[in-house]
Amino acid sequence: MYYTYFSSQLGNLMLTANCSALIGLTFQNDCNFKTITNHQYKETNILTQTKKWLDIYFNKKEPKFSVEICLMGSDFQKEVWEILCKIPFGATISYGEIAQAIAKRRNIKRMSAQAVGKAVGSNKIAIIVPCHRVIGSNGSLIGYAGGLEKKSTLLKLEGVL
Repeated sequence: MYYTYFSSQLGNLMLTANCSALIGLTFQNDCNFKTITNHQYKETNILTQTKKWLDIYFNKKEPKFSVEICLMGSDFQKEVWEILCKIPFGATISYGEIAQAIAKRRNIKRMSAQAVGKAVGSNKIAIIVPCHRVIGSNGSLIGYAGGLEKKSTLLKLEGVL
């Protein structure tokens, strides 16, 4: 397990990876930022690739390549995060719309938007798994682990706000 840092206009980000994929991208104010006791500080190929992706992104452009990621969580969380990964650059979706999509996939009548919100909030790979693109059903900016100011800044970078 490896880690490095990336300096952005939103502050320092910590990137963590295993040998083949990114497993974490957290803001400095995130509680996971300092829990790296079993990681080695090292610039690996996946971490270098992630930094290139972030450089492009923070220059208000959509990266034209993807970074290999490893989503670790429950089946429900992974289902939500996979939907997040399909939200296009410069677009948003509501918690309710995600809940409706999951209900439709599972052929059930209803899925809780609150359960979706909890899964979105458990995302360990900020920005690349774009939980900042999830908004309230009335278009309001709600619920972002990095803080609403960061969410707003990310959406402005993408031309949403």
